[in-house]
Amino acid sequence: MELKLVLESILFSSQKPLSIAELRACIKEAPGYAEEPIPTELQQVKTAVLEQTLEDLSRDINAMGRSFRLTCVAGSWQFVNAPEYVAWIKALVGHRPRAPRLTQAALETLAIIAYRQPLTRAEAEQIRGVSVDGVLKVLIERGLVEQAGRAEVLGRPMTFRTTELFLEYFGLKDLEDLPSADELRRIPVEKPPGLNTSDPELDTADDADSGADTDEESEDNDPDEKCDASDADDASDADEDAFDEDDDEDWESDEDENVEEEEESSAGNGFDDDAELENDPSRN
Repeated sequence: MELKLVLESILFSSQKPLSIAELRACIKEAPGYAEEPIPTELQQVKTAVLEQTLEDLSRDINAMGRSFRLTCVAGSWQFVNAPEYVAWIKALVGHRPRAPRLTQAALETLAIIAYRQPLTRAEAEQIRGVSVDGVLKVLIERGLVEQAGRAEVLGRPMTFRTTELFLEYFGLKDLEDLPSADELRRIPVEKPPGLNTSDPELDTADDADSGADTDEESEDNDPDEKCDASDADDASDADEDAFDEDDDEDWESDEDENVEEEEESSAGNGFDDDAELENDPSRN
């Protein structure tokens, strides 16, 4: 009796995929149900031997060209029908409504989570460039994405990761079977402000001081304000010059009036002197 045939019979009779642990448990409990003694090598099977035997069985079935395959999805093994025989299977079991296909936005968001998990909603939005709230809700409802705990950053936002159903949905053994996407993995994600130091308030204060210094420098270096100040100084000087000219005209006008008064006074004094000389008896 070969281990390969034992595994084939177990998987053929199972209604669901079986993990390595479930297969080992089944093999370990089999002697209690056996009518004849079971060889010792089939009672205690190491994990490495079990995995290698399953790989060999899968290759043998595929090489035989049968209508079914043995595949490992999300770490569990199961028999599945070959895609080319789907029409006859549908005719047997009838048409069953399938869940609607994922939209392009959902596939893009799911790919980001798959390659960068665990990550927060904000990080997914930064990579994709748009909001992912609605899409993320759909992925969680479909069972393809689940919460993975809170991130150790400011605010402790929730992180997300893919589920085993995601691997089954896309026929993947594990996340290592994902196609290469080095470019997606290399996209830098900026951390929220205030996470670069142990005291988040320090970064905020520094940013505020930096902003104030920048505003002061911009005010000092603003050419428009300098031009306005220069124009104001020129206007002030022009007003002072105009004031000085008015003062000069007023001073000259006052000086002319004083000269005229002095001339009239001199003329009056001369007339009085001549009258006094004529009436002076000593001159006679």
